[in-house]
Amino acid sequence: MPKTELIAALDTDSLKATEALLEKLKGSVKYFKVGSVLFTAVGPAAVDLVHRHGGKVFLDLKFHDIPNTVKHSVMSAAKMGVYAVSLHLTAGGEALKACAELEKRPRLWGITVLTSFNEYGLFRVGFRGGIDKTVKLLAAQALENGADGVVCSPRELMRVKSVSGRLKLITPGIRPVARGDDQKRALTPGEAAGAGADFIVVGRPITAAADPAAAAAAILGELK
Repeated sequence: MPKTELIAALDTDSLKATEALLEKLKGSVKYFKVGSVLFTAVGPAAVDLVHRHGGKVFLDLKFHDIPNTVKHSVMSAAKMGVYAVSLHLTAGGEALKACAELEKRPRLWGITVLTSFNEYGLFRVGFRGGIDKTVKLLAAQALENGADGVVCSPRELMRVKSVSGRLKLITPGIRPVARGDDQKRALTPGEAAGAGADFIVVGRPITAAADPAAAAAAILGELK
């Protein structure tokens, strides 16, 4: 089985809290997600902090705009030296292609359907084909237009593999045990690894744990 990497989500709201978490996870986790919560609080300083601690950054700002704007956002991210960025595949193939053609860029990971959606929620925002069909169509578009990876829930991993080709598969919605939160389509770390995930993104099960280092170690152990 290919190795599945852990990305710890730094969903904190200050540099002090982020550094404390980075210190606890030092030596065990090398990939860290900087998302909209932390980035809007402290900006590029969050990326710099992760780099100073020897980590690689997945900048998860889910760019979704016209092609020119998305391209320039990715260019700005490249200047920060991030490992990967996320962008919504519903922005269209043209936006993705414009980013893929950049000479120097981070890895492009395309968002399919957010893990907070169930079938009814997706229908309510105008998608009539259902989750499985929508995810597969968007994954195919990602492959056609130069993406490096596809972000989907762990429950769609096996289906996405049939159309994703060379793309890496990144999955949030990871829960060691049922938590009853806003993740509608979740699996355990081991289940996601078994389904073919290249990366799993884990937030609250680590950041909200009494002992984040022990929580991360347990997840890494399950991945093995």
